[in-house]
Amino acid sequence: MPKVTPLPADDATCGWFHLSKPRQPRPAHQGTRNARWVVVGAGFTGLAAARQLALHCPDEEIVLVEAQQVGYGSSGRNAGFAIDLPHDIGAEDYIGDIATAKTVLKLNLTGQSILRDLVEKHQIACQMRAVGKYQAAIEERGIAVLDAYRRGLDKLGQPYEMIGENDLPNHIGTHFYKKALFTPGTVLIQPAALVKGLADSLPDNVTLYEHTPITDVEYGPRTTLRHRNGSITAEKLVLTNNAFGMSFGFLKGSMLPVFTYASLTRPLTAEEQKRLGGKPFWGVIPADPFGTTLRRTVDNRLLVRNSFSFNPDGRSHPKYLQRFVNRHRESFERRFPMLDGVNFEYTWGGALSMARNHMSQFGQLAPNVYGALCCNGLGVTRGTATGALLADWLAGERNDLTDFLLSSPGPNKNPPQPFLSMGVNLSLLWGQHRAGKES
Repeated sequence: MPKVTPLPADDATCGWFHLSKPRQPRPAHQGTRNARWVVVGAGFTGLAAARQLALHCPDEEIVLVEAQQVGYGSSGRNAGFAIDLPHDIGAEDYIGDIATAKTVLKLNLTGQSILRDLVEKHQIACQMRAVGKYQAAIEERGIAVLDAYRRGLDKLGQPYEMIGENDLPNHIGTHFYKKALFTPGTVLIQPAALVKGLADSLPDNVTLYEHTPITDVEYGPRTTLRHRNGSITAEKLVLTNNAFGMSFGFLKGSMLPVFTYASLTRPLTAEEQKRLGGKPFWGVIPADPFGTTLRRTVDNRLLVRNSFSFNPDGRSHPKYLQRFVNRHRESFERRFPMLDGVNFEYTWGGALSMARNHMSQFGQLAPNVYGALCCNGLGVTRGTATGALLADWLAGERNDLTDFLLSSPGPNKNPPQPFLSMGVNLSLLWGQHRAGKES
């Protein structure tokens, strides 16, 4: 019987989680039970899969198991960008094959549409704003990236606006950047608030167990999941726990749990808002992937996200928080010199499940075991879409998006340790150094 290890363990300092509306967690599972469908992982992917399975099977109970508390894990820790556009960093114009790009665009828009409809239907208070995003650059290398991506967007037929140095402060306040590419299709959210709201609006035939980390799993015609207070036996198991799918014995050595780190300020005073200027809420992503992401939130806080660590066990390590909060302060002061004295209230880390070939896993993993894993940093939209599409496929429905996902070769195998950690850590260090002023 394989042991499930390591288990999720995130830091306790995520600002999104603490600032979102408190909710009463569902009780942990106790005793023994059987279920036809069991979904493991209640982030964006798992919530979408459980919801869609419940709609397809209204007379059956769907069991959804979460190791921590909903909103506390990776889905509640990202920067809150529900992005529509494809961005192939391996392509010269960041779009690449046009047919693939159009399918990825459709997939991301599907995820956006699902979330938008659920927020409206259930009145989920998650600061959702369809305000687009700015991809900004300060150095010539970053500006070249924007120009290349613009050419790709022309090929894809997607709208954008190039904004120069003199006009940018009217949009985002800061005079730091030289140029930005604005694309209107991104939706900004408060991620923990959205995940909590999605959990509390699940159909009645979904039973959610929180604080129920699975410690042992036994595969066979039926799968038995054991935890410290009992067990759950599933006819069909669906894994939506990203890199922790490796703990369940699948895709071992294929996914990379890369953590990125964010800090969130206290609310700006009215006088500080006036000094900053610009629009009341916005989001900036860097031209360099190792640069700094920024957000001005609906409640007038500023978020700074940069710095990376490779945590092979997928668990948070406090030493990185202590190290990177100083980097966040430096990045903040370079961009917002007019806001001297604005302190950070929260600093936290969150995991991205990455693959070296940027591919995801979708479909059958073993007899009666299925998965939608490895979102490669697009968990909000892609996780939502793939979770729902996996449930559709399991119910006998498929379309062009399902076929596209099923055709993926999946994440490729990584080198063995210690060479893997050496290589990833060197790549992260070099990338952050090379980002220069973009960091």
